[in-house]
Amino acid sequence: MAGTGGPVATFSVWDYVVFAGTIVSAAGIGLFQAIRGRKETSSAEFLLGGRQMTAVPVAMSLTASFMSGITVIGTPAEAYRFGAAFWLFGFSYAIMSAITAEIFVPLFYRLGITSAYEYLEMRFNRLIRLIGTSMYIVQTALYTGLVIYAPALALNQITGLDLWGVLVATGAVCIVYCTLGGLKAVIWTDVLQMVIMLAGFVAVIARGAVLQGGLTKIWQDAAEGGRLDAFDFDPDPLKRHTFWTIVVGGSIMWTSIYSINQSQVQRYISCKTLGHAKMSLYVNMVGLWVTVSLAVFSGLTMYSIYKNCDPLSNGDIGTPDQLLPYLVMDILAAYPGIPGLFVAAAYSGTLSTVSSSINALVAVTVEDFIFPLCKNLTQKQVTWLNMGLSVFFGALCIGMAGVASVMGSVLQAALSIFGMISGPLLGLYLLGMLFRTTNSIGGLSGMIIGLALTLWVGIGGQIYPPTDEKTKPLSVSTSGCNNSQSNTTASPWTSPVTLTQQPDFRPPIADSWYSLSYVYFSLFGMLTTMVSGLLLSMITGGCKQEKLNSDLFVTKSDLICFTCCRKSEASEGTEKASTDLHMGVDNLAYTDIDVMSKESEKATKL
Repeated sequence: MAGTGGPVATFSVWDYVVFAGTIVSAAGIGLFQAIRGRKETSSAEFLLGGRQMTAVPVAMSLTASFMSGITVIGTPAEAYRFGAAFWLFGFSYAIMSAITAEIFVPLFYRLGITSAYEYLEMRFNRLIRLIGTSMYIVQTALYTGLVIYAPALALNQITGLDLWGVLVATGAVCIVYCTLGGLKAVIWTDVLQMVIMLAGFVAVIARGAVLQGGLTKIWQDAAEGGRLDAFDFDPDPLKRHTFWTIVVGGSIMWTSIYSINQSQVQRYISCKTLGHAKMSLYVNMVGLWVTVSLAVFSGLTMYSIYKNCDPLSNGDIGTPDQLLPYLVMDILAAYPGIPGLFVAAAYSGTLSTVSSSINALVAVTVEDFIFPLCKNLTQKQVTWLNMGLSVFFGALCIGMAGVASVMGSVLQAALSIFGMISGPLLGLYLLGMLFRTTNSIGGLSGMIIGLALTLWVGIGGQIYPPTDEKTKPLSVSTSGCNNSQSNTTASPWTSPVTLTQQPDFRPPIADSWYSLSYVYFSLFGMLTTMVSGLLLSMITGGCKQEKLNSDLFVTKSDLICFTCCRKSEASEGTEKASTDLHMGVDNLAYTDIDVMSKESEKATKL
């Protein structure tokens, strides 16, 4: 009987059929896009979908890119263990969407960039651009390894699927449709995977409601278990999740992910108009709300079912990240194919994130490292280069899954990676976009200081995890377990952030500096970068002697104009392609690259 502990069923033949069908469908979309666009092989077509994408598919892709298998596995476990406070990230998503759409999108869009890090060279110098690109590559490789490994580990121990076999298969499928179909394949596959992810959550909630006697009963159980006490207004920055850490720190964290992360920037600059680009972010915001709401309610459903028999305390599972897969096999095994749908949902999230990462890594490598050194490449050579790099980065991400095997709880580890690296990088961008006095010395020095301090507190917090007093795990019980050795209430388990076992010796700094909430990593890195960068820029003379393009800075028109796109100095050459504008294409980089691609094709034929 569900919720009483003990072993659960394993995959049936139909579960394998559903799971395999999803993987094949994903690969099929990549092949379809490759065949459909076989005559359009330019770099702009491969990396940016020809810059003719529309808002809705791009929005779903934006949502799916970071609502990965980590979300499917980790968010319900978070709600089960710590309550519904994670839902407050909905406020963060709204703030992030407004900042990104109204400040970053107009600036990147009018500059006509392909790599987000092109801006750093335009504003500062090439060295800073290459450092920014390198930071992104390291961050993305680590994160993608975690995305591949964590769901595979949890599902392997529940379903019996071979761990490394699934890892390699996941990477191979992503490599296929990224290599053959480019960004269009990634975006349209993300749309399918987003639908499957949401269907997996709905299946869990619907079945749980039937077992528990309705959604009202689930809500009531969650309230009685303290899972709905989400609004904690304690200003203590050392507490893991409060209203302030999530809304303030979370807003900056998600802004650093969506505004300057190549995986996301590459999507909204692929839109054919600025209006579509902005709208994609606002539609994405709604997608994030729906996803996090379903994920959190899945966790509350899980608590309602296991409120009297916690599978982890009872020894039925080994890690918190196996809670949702265990629940699925416990309550849905009687319906052939439904557990397979859930596994497909988790792996759909993984596929979408990995494919996005591969495509973005190819884009920044080509734009930031190869094109500046090899300027006379033919279109055919560029096409083969893009495809070869897709294979290389796919293999690299699979290899990084081994490193990710020591990263502890998947949800917080993933967000911590972004906080430690993206926070200082966001600070550098804001220094360039908002302050004319910032120079290259101040920007680079500020970012190095911010990165060093953020890595110090982040890595220290992983070695010496915060205590239960700061993380506040909620109590669980094993009193209703059939095979429980005792009918007592189990003590809350330790924090999920540990990369290693708790050391025997705990220095005093561990309970202060190292206990800073992981959600504040981005905010801390951003502020330290900006403050130190401004001070050092003023000390070293600022930018008084430099002539700076006004398009490199945020303007009032960026904040109030939804469809206009001012002509920049960097895009004066696009007037020859103005015939494209009557089609609604005001993407300056699209028209420029499109013309260049056609000229390159003519030169090749001659």
